[in-house]
Order: sequence, then C-alpha cells, then structure tokens
Amino acid sequence: MPLYNHLKEYRAKINVNQHEMGQLVGVSRQTISQIERGDYSPSVTLALKIAKVFEVPVEAIFTYEEESEEEK
Repeated sequence: MPLYNHLKEYRAKINVNQHEMGQLVGVSRQTISQIERGDYSPSVTLALKIAKVFEVPVEAIFTYEEESEEEK
C-alpha cells in the first residue's frame, strides 16, 4: 500500500491512546488501529482532522509513495 503514516509516533508525542484519538476525530479505536497498520486509508477529511489535532500539515503524518513497476 503506497500510503504511509506516522500516526502512532504523533499520538505518542501527545500521550493519547487509540481510543482517545478516535474520540478526537470522530472515529472508532479500531479505525485508528487500522490506519496505523496501513490496513485502511483515511478519507481526505479524516486525514485533515487528524493533522489538525497535532497542528501539523497533513503531509507530516501521511505520505504517499508510488509503487514501482516491480512492486505492481
């Protein structure tokens, strides 16, 4: 999956668990867990809400890398 994130590291910086993070952005703990594992790509709206919690640009948390032809 080409969308990578640093959500877990940012959560640790402000000392909130997955449940609390979910409450801050209006999703479940399971959704936060899936995002952190790379099993779920958040909508643009959710990604922006997450970035707003940390007061950073969305690109600081989420990065997109194109797959090479070999990976496809």
